Amino acid sequence: MDLIFDYAPLGMFILLLILLFLGVPIAFSLAFTGVIFALIMWGYDSSALFTSGTWNIMNNYTLIAIPLFIFMSILLEKSDIISDLFKSIYHWSGSLRGGLAITVIVVGAIIGAISGVVAAGVIGLGLIALPQMMKYKYNEKLSLGSIMAGGTLGQLIPPSLNMVVYGAMTGVSVSSLFAGGMSAGIILILLFVFYILFMAYTKSDSAPALAKEDRVSTGEKIRSTRTIILPMILIILVLGSIFTGIATPTEGAGVGVFGTVLIGVLTKRLDWKKIKASIFESSKMTGMVAWILIGAATFSAVFSGVGGNKLVSDLASTAPGGKWGVLIFALAFIIILGMFLETMALIMLAAPIITPVIVEAGFDPLWWAILFMVVLQMAFLTPPFGFAIFYLKSAVGEKVSIGKLYSATIPFILIQLLVVIIIIFIPISVTWLPNLLSK
Repeated sequence: MDLIFDYAPLGMFILLLILLFLGVPIAFSLAFTGVIFALIMWGYDSSALFTSGTWNIMNNYTLIAIPLFIFMSILLEKSDIISDLFKSIYHWSGSLRGGLAITVIVVGAIIGAISGVVAAGVIGLGLIALPQMMKYKYNEKLSLGSIMAGGTLGQLIPPSLNMVVYGAMTGVSVSSLFAGGMSAGIILILLFVFYILFMAYTKSDSAPALAKEDRVSTGEKIRSTRTIILPMILIILVLGSIFTGIATPTEGAGVGVFGTVLIGVLTKRLDWKKIKASIFESSKMTGMVAWILIGAATFSAVFSGVGGNKLVSDLASTAPGGKWGVLIFALAFIIILGMFLETMALIMLAAPIITPVIVEAGFDPLWWAILFMVVLQMAFLTPPFGFAIFYLKSAVGEKVSIGKLYSATIPFILIQLLVVIIIIFIPISVTWLPNLLSK
């Protein structure tokens, strides 16, 4: 029995990976692994682990923001605001080489600031932007990579669902995490844009400017800008209410839903039929997220019970290089898990295990939380199970092979690694805004 106990943490991960490779949904893979090992280790008396984990998730006030932000993102999709944002911004950037790809990055950031849902960004941009890029003969890998990278900015640009989950799990202020995510997101956006411009001007055929006959007049540009005024007001309402302390992130999500419905009704883009469909779709997506959180909570409880947390802590403490060795171990741990796990499940599993180790090593919890989020954003692009890859695949169907999608992520993953290095060596680059708002 002692031998089984010693190898239980490793066995849990092996069983989890087997289930994932067999195609079992992540939520049920996590829950099944946790329940099976609980029964093996402690018998039927352990059955309460699943129900207690479910209750803890359902009873967490911070997590109420998740269904609200999901509902908000689906309302935006139904009201065609994403399409209008894209058209407005690319009218202004069309004369610039790489303008369409830059538009994708900027619109991805705006979508992230409105809804915080990565799937909405990647799928929406894939359907709207990719045909335009192919029409103007953009390099295919640059096009695909920019859509996946731009769509995942919702992970860093607040409000972010994953930041809400991380804050609920670790006790880090969600508002401060939002502010730090904004700083990290701006750095990432600038580096993405720099890379696109570099490619466009060193390889002119990879991202050409729009032909003169396809460019619009200044008057048309100004008229198209009107379409982004209301969404920008919505961003200010949501983030402003959170950053100023007027509203908690959960209350801010409520403000966002109300603002989205109001915009949709005033512009006659939403009717009761679309709102009802949005409620139904958001309920399905919320249910999926809830099952992931419940499964991860069950897995985490059993993993901790069999000594998994202590095992990881011991491995980290024996890493050479002192606290920097601990940091490298922690980053490697998250990056490897990110290749296989859905991001919310990854937070539920890794944050309670690795965060105490990092804090004990002497690192700032908020700085680490922001760094964790940047690495988590990279997990959306990291093969073999990067979710942004599969979101885009669902949008493009058989037109693009999965191999091309994999290779298109590589330059953007390298840029994200560069941002990780910047945050490690220049911590103030991401902590200045949270520190300023806390004064």
